[in-house]
Amino acid sequence: MLRRDLVKAGAGMSLLSLLGGTALGGVGRARAADAPAGSAPSPTGAFEAGTVRQIAEHLSRHPYRAPDQSLPAAIDALNFDQYRAIAYRPEQALWHGQNLAFDVEFFPRGFLYRPRIEIYEVADGKAAPVPYNPDLFSYGDPKLRVTDDLGFAGLRLRYAINTPGVMEECCVFLGASYFRAVAKGQNYGLSARGFADGTGNPKGEEFALFRAFWLEKPQPGIDSVVVHALLDSPSVAGAFSFTIRPGDMTVFDVQSYLYPRGAIAEPGIAPLTGMFYFDANDRNHVDDWRPAAHDSEALSIWTGGGQQLWRPLRNPQDLQFSAFADDSVRGFGLMQRKRAFADFEDLALNYEKRPSLWIEPIGDWGAGAVDLVEIPTPNEVNDNIVSFWRPKGGLAGGREYAFTYRMYWGWDTPWPTRLARVAATRVGAVTDDRNARFFEIDFSGAPFDNLPSDAKFHLVPSSSVGTIRNVVVEPNPNIHGWRTTFEFAPGDAKIAELTCALADNSGPVSEQWTYRWTP
Repeated sequence: MLRRDLVKAGAGMSLLSLLGGTALGGVGRARAADAPAGSAPSPTGAFEAGTVRQIAEHLSRHPYRAPDQSLPAAIDALNFDQYRAIAYRPEQALWHGQNLAFDVEFFPRGFLYRPRIEIYEVADGKAAPVPYNPDLFSYGDPKLRVTDDLGFAGLRLRYAINTPGVMEECCVFLGASYFRAVAKGQNYGLSARGFADGTGNPKGEEFALFRAFWLEKPQPGIDSVVVHALLDSPSVAGAFSFTIRPGDMTVFDVQSYLYPRGAIAEPGIAPLTGMFYFDANDRNHVDDWRPAAHDSEALSIWTGGGQQLWRPLRNPQDLQFSAFADDSVRGFGLMQRKRAFADFEDLALNYEKRPSLWIEPIGDWGAGAVDLVEIPTPNEVNDNIVSFWRPKGGLAGGREYAFTYRMYWGWDTPWPTRLARVAATRVGAVTDDRNARFFEIDFSGAPFDNLPSDAKFHLVPSSSVGTIRNVVVEPNPNIHGWRTTFEFAPGDAKIAELTCALADNSGPVSEQWTYRWTP
């Protein structure tokens, strides 16, 4: 899928029209899907914590109708450069000059972002539309200024995240149900989504859309802001509430309620989307001058049983789908541990400054799996990595499902560990056996602090097929850690699951490295 190239659906009606309103502006429970709709909740007027939830449930009882995507001829076929040259005027930002910790800018419609997304401000318990005016924007080409009431495509939050008194973009909601954020000192990288459906399925994926937002006006002196979002797609409607706290670690507290219109066999909860082009573990078909290029280097999982897994990402020749079955998962995320400029050597893209994103379920999500989809990509333009939680058994129609979780955008996981961690994975040829592969895995971390001079460790490897041989474990003083190497001979196998952990005589001292090998 193209990075940020998201929803393209048919034209439809406004949210207010869909609701039939007259205003001016994980646990499932049964609901009365076939009950009379009654009076629809209004997106404007009195606003309470459950307003968007009521709207979502109401929408789910009716067939999906997409938001309007029609555009005037002058902006109907914008290219990337033309779209980027339409800039929101900072002095026109919502809440600008009101001595609040946040203000909000909005994106124009056009290019890849055609649907009209309805945006409301919530103040003093009442919701009202944020008015559109073409003069909210400046135009690189004056001919692109049209006077139609176009509305907005999305929004960006600004906060003094790096320098006191200097407002900077820290979070964006734009395209389908995608959003992204940064912590202090970071650049944008991977994205999150509200919901995924059918990711990796050859029949195609359905992209849900955040079709409306409600922005709660923060109080003076408060360093958090609440954004409500209405999710909608042919398969599901949903209500989301994001409490956002930017900083050294930018944290989102997420409350979500999903209302499937029918059974959903392949749902994705808390989906993460990023890019992995190449690194030292996988660059066989890449000819590039840099050491690496990726938003994230691995999927990390903290299982319900307390095991910590580290799964380096790949850019495979063929689509790969992996499922890590679990019960009551404690957390998972797409992580970027490489933080030195020398790891990437890219002055323009600064991959070393891109955030890791960790998902912490709040409450028991029950049985399911952390899924990982790796899609082949010929370049770094494409988002080719997706990971999410898939509840066992999917989602049934006519029910409400609640998922609460915390998102940590930052430099690392939010919790410390006494286990050694994988510092690098490198893969290469075996000089005297062209069918075998050489693996080198570095470990660093707490277990190696204050070691006696005669300390010894050993590797505990395994493979689903083939043979692991010539295992070596030795100190690596360059990283104040240990290096392990081995050869893997796959035989006639076309796919293999490899695992290993570093151990001493008392048992494992490291997280578990896990890897999918394909030719």
